[in-house]
Amino acid sequence: MNTTVLVRYFASARAASGVDQEVLQLPAGVSVHEALAHLKERHPDGLPRVLEAASFLLDGIAVRDPSQPVPDGAELDVLPPFAGG
Repeated sequence: MNTTVLVRYFASARAASGVDQEVLQLPAGVSVHEALAHLKERHPDGLPRVLEAASFLLDGIAVRDPSQPVPDGAELDVLPPFAGG
C-alpha cells in the first residue's frame, strides 16, 4: 500500500525542482524526513541544497518533527527562506 503526497514548491524550490508541484507515490508510513530524501534523489541537481534551508508545511501545519508520518493524501509544501523587507 502506498501513500500519495502532493508536493508543492515555492520560490527557489520551484526553480530547483523545475515544477510547481508533483504527486508522489511513497511507501505507507513514510516520514517527512524519508519523503524529503526521496525528493533529493528525484531532483539531485539543485533541490537538495534548497531543502537543507527550507521550512515545510504538512497539510498547512509547520513541520517541527521530521520523523512524523505523512498521511495518505497529504500536501507537503516546500518553503525556502524568503528575502523581504
